[in-house]
Amino acid sequence: MKGNLAALMVMLGKAPQKPKQITPPAQAIHLQKRTKKITKAEIEFIKNELKAVEAGKYRKKWRNRRWVSIITINLLFTLSFWLDIQLFEGSIIASRVLGFHMADIYSALQVVLAYKIMLINLVIGTVTVFIIWLLLGGRAFCSWVCPYHLLAEIAETIHLKLAAKKWVTEHSFHRGVRTVFFIAFSLLAFGLGYSLFNSINPVGMISRALVYGPGIAMVWILILFLFEVFYSRRAWCRYVCPMGLTYGLTGALSPLQITYNLSSCHHETACHIVCEVPHVLECVKKGRAGNVEVDVGADCTLCGACVDVCPTSSLRFEIKGLSHIS
Repeated sequence: MKGNLAALMVMLGKAPQKPKQITPPAQAIHLQKRTKKITKAEIEFIKNELKAVEAGKYRKKWRNRRWVSIITINLLFTLSFWLDIQLFEGSIIASRVLGFHMADIYSALQVVLAYKIMLINLVIGTVTVFIIWLLLGGRAFCSWVCPYHLLAEIAETIHLKLAAKKWVTEHSFHRGVRTVFFIAFSLLAFGLGYSLFNSINPVGMISRALVYGPGIAMVWILILFLFEVFYSRRAWCRYVCPMGLTYGLTGALSPLQITYNLSSCHHETACHIVCEVPHVLECVKKGRAGNVEVDVGADCTLCGACVDVCPTSSLRFEIKGLSHIS
């Protein structure tokens, strides 16, 4: 189960650990892989494959689907406003969609903590969103709906090209700092009576800009974009955004997830190169899978990049208990 305690601790910032117990079937596969000899031709093939992946030369079926989803959903809010058809009202953060109230869970928490008030529409909106993303995988919101995610992907692509030319250097931070921000923003909202996070949240800023037109807030978006291009890729999503952490917790028990199959994996590590949150793929490393079938962690955004790049289909979307998705 992707929402087990170990997976949740990793999502909060703990370093992934080798499983304490490995099932006998998994042990047999690990032993077989350790004793298997790899030919020079296979090594050369893997090297060329990794070079192609690093250069971005691999199929992007799920990436293309996600981009269509992000653009379509956000444009629906824009068009509904400009055409005054009132089907998608508000923004991604707080809206009424086809008559149903929806509210981002963490943003709503900020309002409750800051103003010490519990509005019925806010309760309805957060419960609705909770149920939706419990079913759809939690952090799937990040890669399939969030407008800033699209900008972060573009910034990452530029960053990697500059890094390949040695023009920039990647800087990373401890992942646990996101949990600190989650707590800090909550305490500040309660103490100040004002939601600082909602004021600087790029997700809300971009969503409102698309609907009502851009403003001075776009300067902050530009600063974040340039920071991720020249200093640390995906910095906001990986190290700051408490929304991502909230959706990860929401989807911890979701039936929709990415599943890893140990027996068919060749351990090329191409999936690590493209993964937005590579710590969730610790199980694909040699000797790290505790079972033949492993559920990828709750911090997974279900972006599908690992599914696209895996040559053996060892990583697949799955509706738990029903079927795989291709």
